[in-house]
Amino acid sequence: MASVEHVIAGLDIGTTKIGMVIGEVSEDGSINVLGVGQANSEGLRKGVVVNIDKTVKAIEKARQEAELMAGIEINSVVVGIAGGHIKSINSKGVVAITNQNNEIMQEDVDRVIEQAKAIAIPMDREIIHVLPQEFIVDEQTGIKEPVGMSGVRLEVEAHVVTGAITSAENIYKSVEKAGLEVTDLVLEPLASSYAVLTDDEKELGVALIDMGGGTTDIAIFFDDAIRHTAVVGLGGRNVTSDIAIGIRTPLEQAEEIKKKHGIALSAKVGKDEYFEAPGVGGRESREISRSILASIIEPRLEEIFSLVHREIKRSEFAEMLGAGIVITGGGALLEGMAELAEQVFDMPVRIGNPRGFGGLAESVKSPVWATGVGLIQYGLQHGTHLHGNSGKSKEGIKRIFEKVKQLFKDYF
Repeated sequence: MASVEHVIAGLDIGTTKIGMVIGEVSEDGSINVLGVGQANSEGLRKGVVVNIDKTVKAIEKARQEAELMAGIEINSVVVGIAGGHIKSINSKGVVAITNQNNEIMQEDVDRVIEQAKAIAIPMDREIIHVLPQEFIVDEQTGIKEPVGMSGVRLEVEAHVVTGAITSAENIYKSVEKAGLEVTDLVLEPLASSYAVLTDDEKELGVALIDMGGGTTDIAIFFDDAIRHTAVVGLGGRNVTSDIAIGIRTPLEQAEEIKKKHGIALSAKVGKDEYFEAPGVGGRESREISRSILASIIEPRLEEIFSLVHREIKRSEFAEMLGAGIVITGGGALLEGMAELAEQVFDMPVRIGNPRGFGGLAESVKSPVWATGVGLIQYGLQHGTHLHGNSGKSKEGIKRIFEKVKQLFKDYF
């Protein structure tokens, strides 16, 4: 296979699918998508690995497809993590500036972020991200980049994301067994935000709803910083299950029916719209009204959006969403989704498609690929730049969090 010197690969390990996106970083810093691969995910439940062997096989299949399309081999990936085990808290750190001229150095920023990490968490949890929201220098608030400023006291307000150690461990093990190195572990809704949100939206205030198969992830941004994250333990698979039970059809067929004929809003269905629904256990197919299908889908989506709305109201930023709601993920593909969400949230809603890249852009211009593309963009902006991520060498930059790396050293 051909050799590419500047490549980043993103691996989205989801409940219903595992997707890989390979992107090349050009000289001007833009990303060109080289290849994508996808495999059905049977080894996860609600975003958590429950069968490592099945997960490994799905990762290998997605990798093979992506490498074949890209024409290169990759050996390391930026990996997404999600699931009901993810918890977050806002924290604060304070340090004194000890330099003779009171100039704030990068070392001071690192120290204050370490202070923000000093929170009490259970022994079975690990910090995944510490995301600075703003810095405060001598009571001057709203500072995004304090390095070079003068002051005697530096504070940071940060969003700390934690996850279950065992869930992270199983992700590392699955990726390693598939022959890949993990260069970074990224919260999936945070990754998706890099692909679908604009700077203006993050500045004005926006809630990103990443609707996957097993869970619906929420991330609230305001003043260009992440302010709140939460997880609702329902997703697209629950809608599929309702369809299977409601019209008495196998789950696999229910998923296809949802994709082909599903609609989120009953009011948008015509009176004479019908489709064929296969029966269970060899029973004959039946003709089902699309309005019946909508009457099954709409209540479940209303329930999910109501739970999301409750989580948003629990945050301090429910009244600061000037840019409204952005829905992404595979669940966002249903017709009428934005209109139904506008009714529930009573604010503007749009569907978030990945943006800001070239190459095989048409292959990933769907909410399904928001996390995969976002992982690449996150890796680029945070230095997870995989020079020489091609061929069969194991060289590359390993940017795994120190505590996690120490915990999983037996697997590297």
